[in-house]
Amino acid sequence: MITYACHGAAKDVTGSCHLITCNERRVLIDCGLFQGGEETEARNFREFEFDPASIDALLLTHAHLDHCGRVPKLVREGFRGRIFATSATRELARVVLLDAGSLQEEEARRAQRSDRRGNGNIEPLYTVHDALHALDFFAVDVACGQSLQIAEGIRATWQEAGHILGSASIVLDLDDRAQQRRIVFSGDLGSPGRPILNDPTPAPVADYVVMESTYGDRPHRALPDSIEELYQAIRTTFERKGNVVIPTFALERAQEILYYLHRGIRSGAIPAQTRVFLDSPMAISATEIFRRHPECFDEAMREELGHGDPFAMPGLHFTRETSESMGINAIEGGAVILAGSGMCNGGRIRHHLKHNLWRQRSSIVFVGYAAAGTLARRIIDGARAVRVFNEEIPVRAQIWTINGFSAHADQAGLLDWLGPTRRRRVFLVHGEHERGMRVLAERLEARGQPCQIPGFGEPILLD
Repeated sequence: MITYACHGAAKDVTGSCHLITCNERRVLIDCGLFQGGEETEARNFREFEFDPASIDALLLTHAHLDHCGRVPKLVREGFRGRIFATSATRELARVVLLDAGSLQEEEARRAQRSDRRGNGNIEPLYTVHDALHALDFFAVDVACGQSLQIAEGIRATWQEAGHILGSASIVLDLDDRAQQRRIVFSGDLGSPGRPILNDPTPAPVADYVVMESTYGDRPHRALPDSIEELYQAIRTTFERKGNVVIPTFALERAQEILYYLHRGIRSGAIPAQTRVFLDSPMAISATEIFRRHPECFDEAMREELGHGDPFAMPGLHFTRETSESMGINAIEGGAVILAGSGMCNGGRIRHHLKHNLWRQRSSIVFVGYAAAGTLARRIIDGARAVRVFNEEIPVRAQIWTINGFSAHADQAGLLDWLGPTRRRRVFLVHGEHERGMRVLAERLEARGQPCQIPGFGEPILLD
């Protein structure tokens, strides 16, 4: 008997976690954090719906927190199997998980200080030590196109997903001695034709597909138009003598924006004297990891690397230290500040929002997805004031939302990746239930493709 259950990103966007059972072997695909408002993030502290000690292997699609962020919790609660990932994913996951452990400790200390009810010791979800221990289980590096026997009757093949450095879709060939089934997990999919990374490999013939649906209800704006709008935001803000603050995902988005800023300065689309601050230790480390993995780059990017560093520019400053980050707040205009996190729920971006949101001269430029309940989403949705570090900050800065930079495929990209081949069923996950999932399901069913939107933990027999 072969079964599938969705234990994260079920009718939701974050917390990706999928369980396959075959021959009494149990394999997880991803184990990510739930991200959003307080109620959503409280789910991270609940017990897993399965016994972590019973999991034979964990296969990671990529290193974003909503796909790998609960791995230290999984290990702490009994997982002793092997973790399989691409080399780039393993390197990025180390940076991401150590940073997350540090932030969890910091947030626990902050909550402890503000706990006036005396509820006792407030524990972090996991610590830096937990994250380091979890990294010991990353036993096998895999390459896209490589197949490995994971457990009895379970063979996995990784394919290019084009989402972030090292990202992959995972194809499982399952054999329980009574039947054979193939199921494909898309992971998060990028858009074809984008600079830097290889394009996603289309989904192969399979019985079942588990597919993300983040932007399943709409198209993206054309990339050239989005790049020009970014340059326009910078030019108009500098004319007002303000700063441009860009909440940035440390993996992929930060590097992509650096690449376009490099091109903009070189072409004269933005001022040559532009000062750019990458104020994210994680993004700085990720940029260094990018340079070590040319196998993930498309042909045009590899050729460009031969002529210099496409992420560098004269006015670029990397700010690792807290004191350097604080110094940026003294700059009143003429700076582009990239800081994490992209959804503004943590990291240094909140300090820059505190110092720039209330200033009419400044601009806040959103270049990625913001989940419901996050600070970024509240600003995008038009909040007149938001709370940052327990302080009410009026929103007077100009707000720009440029969705053409998304690292996710849009509806057309998802449909193209899936292709016209009919499967027994397509399971839609990792999307807003009433938007991306439902709209994409209607499109697929209109062309004769049976779909299902799994419930959380719902056991599904792959018969």
